[in-house]
Amino acid sequence: MNTRMVDLRRIGLQALIAALAASSLALPMGGIARAQDARIAAVVNGTVITNQDVDARARLFALSAGLPLSANTLSRLKPQIVNQLIDQTLQLQAIEKNHVVVTQKQIAAAVERINKANGLPPNGLQLRLAKAGIPFSTLISQFRTQIGWNGVLKKHLGENFRPTKQDVLAERAAMRKEIGQTQYHIAEIFVPIDRPRDAQSARKFADTVIKQLRNGAAFPVVAAQFSQSESALTGGDKGWVAPDLLDPAVRAIVERMPTGAISDPVRVPGGYEIVSLLGTRKFGEVPTTILHVNQVFLKFPTPFNGGQPDAGQIAVLNRAGALRGTLHDCAAVAAANQAAGSVRPTSPGPVDLSTVQPAAFQQLLGSLPIGQASQPLVSHNGVALVMVCSRVQKTTGLPGLNRIGSELIQRRVSLESRQLMDTLHREAIITRSAGA
Repeated sequence: MNTRMVDLRRIGLQALIAALAASSLALPMGGIARAQDARIAAVVNGTVITNQDVDARARLFALSAGLPLSANTLSRLKPQIVNQLIDQTLQLQAIEKNHVVVTQKQIAAAVERINKANGLPPNGLQLRLAKAGIPFSTLISQFRTQIGWNGVLKKHLGENFRPTKQDVLAERAAMRKEIGQTQYHIAEIFVPIDRPRDAQSARKFADTVIKQLRNGAAFPVVAAQFSQSESALTGGDKGWVAPDLLDPAVRAIVERMPTGAISDPVRVPGGYEIVSLLGTRKFGEVPTTILHVNQVFLKFPTPFNGGQPDAGQIAVLNRAGALRGTLHDCAAVAAANQAAGSVRPTSPGPVDLSTVQPAAFQQLLGSLPIGQASQPLVSHNGVALVMVCSRVQKTTGLPGLNRIGSELIQRRVSLESRQLMDTLHREAIITRSAGA
């Protein structure tokens, strides 16, 4: 269902009441005036952020980080939480002003990306947050803001949003000169500093994030909750980045980090950045495995949401188990998928094994003998049987034109985001209460 901004605000408040915890959305001035003894933390262009909003967000963070819910802990977190809520309020106002609509389909896709990045089942993120005492509605509200903000950026970029063919070809020519140079696969969490006097509280907040990560929290989940960068929607993953595109301070640290390490907070223009190094490669010279895969997909009568399968789902599982014994080559898989109605394409085309998510599926495709059907793979909508038809070792070379175009878009959106936030802050009327 498409929902305008005013409805998002109402839905967030209802979720707040139902969960007995505040969401991260600011409330309109009229609603605050009707609340009893409401205390104001900040007012952003007439929109009030209450101390209840701030306390709820601080409690969310403290619960997630395993910190004690003491008055001292919440007090230390408050300044940075207020800054985050001010930024989100400015973004929400821009979303409403630009008439950007966020759909449930977009929300579901964002949740699915985080689940895949963290190797979780379809409802895994929701269950993990529930176990930590974190209302899932709060994260959904944050996704709404991030997706809507991306919509605002696309509108502001206009025709410059998508690069021209000439732009892409020029970028590819530049990339050709970089073959053999080192690249880094990094993920990030960005903590902004909106005013110079906020630098100390931002550093304390970043240190708290670091503590959460080093206590075992998954980087993609933490990034989705607390990063103020566009990459939060992909669990902080920025993909492969050339050294000259990194901030010099970040580059100096990344070049010394071992794979899998997480940096201390790094001071960069506009805030602090926490970086995780996921991998290192030589651009264009990476050996990779390219697979050709066939699959047969059997759809469930009703979606499977975990728990005990119903009779219809069990029947499909039994059918998949019986069918597996009849699949001796890829032609048989193609015929079986056609007989099942071709709900999904028989072959997704060439598959780069290194890009397959989650890690368990990557391991399966890497070890499955050619011409042997996999065990039934259960998903939300049905059961798949997969067969590897061929494996070819090759070097990556230059990325395709579509991939280059996507990278150019990401670069433009990131730059536009920081410039637009600077403008919104300059033009906004922001009043903070004492101590906020």
